[in-house]
Amino acid sequence: MEAGEGVSGATPTEEMNGAGNLMDFLDEPFPDVGTYEDFHTIDWLREKSRDTDRHRKITSKSKESIWELIKSLLDAWSGWVVMLLIGLLSGTLAGVIDLAVDWMTDLKEGVCLSAFWYSHEQCCWTSNETTFDDRDKCPQWQKWAELMTGHAEGAGAYVLNYFLYILWALLFSFLAVSLVRVFAPYACGSGIPEIKTILSGFIIRGYLGKWTLLIKTVTLVLAVSSGLSLGKEGPLVHVACCCGNLFCSLFSKYSKNEGKRREVLSAAAAAGVSVAFGAPIGGVLFSLEEVSYYFPLKTLWRSFFAALVAAFTLRSINPFGNSRLVLFYVEYHTPWYMAELVPFILLGVFGGLWGTLFIRANIAWCRRRKTTQLGKYPVLEVIAVTGITAVLAYPNPYTRRSTSELISELFNDCGALESSQLCDYINNPNMSRPVDDIPDRPAGPGVYTALWQLALALIFKIVITIFTFGMKIPSGLFIPSMAVGAIAGRIVGIAVEQMAYHHHDWIIFKNWCRPGADCVTPGLYAMVGAAACLGGVTRMTVSLVVIMFELTGGLEYIVPLMAAAVTSKWVADAFGKEGIYESHIQLNGYPYLDVRDEFTHRTLATDVMRPRRNDPPLAVLTQDSTTVEDVETLIKDTDYNGFPVVVSRESERLIGFVQRRDLTLAIKNARQKQDGVVSSSVVYFTEDAPQLPASNPQPLKLRRILNLSPFTVTDHTPMETVVDIFRKLGLRQCLVTRSGRLLGIITKKDVLRHMAQMMNQDPESIMFN
Repeated sequence: MEAGEGVSGATPTEEMNGAGNLMDFLDEPFPDVGTYEDFHTIDWLREKSRDTDRHRKITSKSKESIWELIKSLLDAWSGWVVMLLIGLLSGTLAGVIDLAVDWMTDLKEGVCLSAFWYSHEQCCWTSNETTFDDRDKCPQWQKWAELMTGHAEGAGAYVLNYFLYILWALLFSFLAVSLVRVFAPYACGSGIPEIKTILSGFIIRGYLGKWTLLIKTVTLVLAVSSGLSLGKEGPLVHVACCCGNLFCSLFSKYSKNEGKRREVLSAAAAAGVSVAFGAPIGGVLFSLEEVSYYFPLKTLWRSFFAALVAAFTLRSINPFGNSRLVLFYVEYHTPWYMAELVPFILLGVFGGLWGTLFIRANIAWCRRRKTTQLGKYPVLEVIAVTGITAVLAYPNPYTRRSTSELISELFNDCGALESSQLCDYINNPNMSRPVDDIPDRPAGPGVYTALWQLALALIFKIVITIFTFGMKIPSGLFIPSMAVGAIAGRIVGIAVEQMAYHHHDWIIFKNWCRPGADCVTPGLYAMVGAAACLGGVTRMTVSLVVIMFELTGGLEYIVPLMAAAVTSKWVADAFGKEGIYESHIQLNGYPYLDVRDEFTHRTLATDVMRPRRNDPPLAVLTQDSTTVEDVETLIKDTDYNGFPVVVSRESERLIGFVQRRDLTLAIKNARQKQDGVVSSSVVYFTEDAPQLPASNPQPLKLRRILNLSPFTVTDHTPMETVVDIFRKLGLRQCLVTRSGRLLGIITKKDVLRHMAQMMNQDPESIMFN
């Protein structure tokens, strides 16, 4: 993330006043003034004013010549060009990831003889020998045991397949964790907590870099293919934001302004969700509801465009081979009934409880990883979890396959052409109804076998996901959460269906369940359960419902989905306001001021500002009596991000605020390029330096790097207002005055510490500036 050159907060009048003065070496801005250190927070107001100045300059120049007009048009269109490029690249990468994951997941079980790069499904597409009952079996596809020993069945073949399945899983996860550790440590995890923090104005250099993009893309395929309980959807948001950052560096409008860059990254996050789920509108809403901190209307349109291009690109690649963009297409033939809202709401309660349990257990485990020896052995941890996952997953057909396939099967409605175990109902031989309107039937032995296998799969998924999320490999949470909900939902759906069949004369079923009618759709319960669990973990509502109906195409089931999503949020919020991403932000100590946090305590700015009563006085600069040596000593002895400038130490009347980094660069540059600047040179922040005797050393005029309009509050401003100002304006720091006299300073870190203290949390957990 290279930030921009240029002068911060300089108005055109200041530039005119500074121009033409021989002492003012800042007439030609030197590189890196106005940029930020790593792990520091940007100043949104300053970035906005810089962009306004830049735009004003371009507009006034555009009237001078045709060439300047063309340049101004290119500048205006650059935003749309960036969105187009983000959409194309993120869509392409998502398609490649999908195809690679399909192939490598199947590679654990066998290989295609006709073309080894084909997945199991692709291999059997072209086969003429495939029968309807054994549609998954074709001579071209051979399991490893059959290939090596010639025997497809028997205990020996099973053991060999089991052993090779574990071996492949361990190989994939070992490669993934090794690549992350060696080449791009930032490529691990979901990436959404960090993206949220970056979008709130925090700088994490390298987090959205080229290496991170490359390694995250490769290791994401390996991690998902290893069969671990994780998804690719969250990391795809990180991948899309890396693409956004990559294209920002091509246009100075974005590369030189951190505020503008974050507008692009907000849109990139929307494109990421768009390609993760094939849900363009859901992606835009996800960015708006869940990830973005500052989301102007212009960004909304651009997000929409980026999500559209990304979805179109993915559809052109057609990784699912079904000419559909949606991941889990469903076609249910029955409406839902009002009485079914009761089980839907119960699934919402389950989702909220599971979300709470998962967040608490996962955060406890991650904290243990951070504070004990466990954190020193990430490779060993990944291999151990992969080994346990593979050993336990293989015997159960529902955990052996990829989680996306499992969810797809659980969402499915049982038509006449379904060969799944979940559709093993006892058919009535006298039934003469259309194929697509199959009435409810008693469950056969296959359904009961599937039910206990699903119950085991549910326990397994609930436990293993807690230990998987947060390891040093790319790991998303959407798909595992949806799998937990879909399994629970399908079990509830089958239970309701069988109750309706065997007790259709009960009062609750009488009105809507006649014998021989198709009245309960177990797949719908799986879909509602998936939404409830995802909502419980992430606390999404609007975007969740839109993603779910875009994901499945089940438009008429919005009300059940809404009921489950709202219930799961209410239940989960009763135990704690933070979703999984906010909890991880808190665990990592990032300076994130959540818009949803309410501050209700009656404290004042004077209670929070520094210096406190027993602290040394505030480090300040004076406008015309500080020497270069004094400034350098102050910089060396303190680690503050900036210094207030006052008229004199006696009056302490505030003039402005100067950034530490800008000050350091200005002095360094002056010593190199300006003759006569020595340690005893006086630093002036005034409009005009006075005429000095010839014997005095050359003064140094730094008016141009001074922010003349720093944000100030009085010492009696309620902290509730101060927190609101920091949140809505994205401030870095705020000066506290009384009658124009400087009293102290409040930084974003001070606000977060104070909020943590008020909530009886550890204020030292906020680590960065």
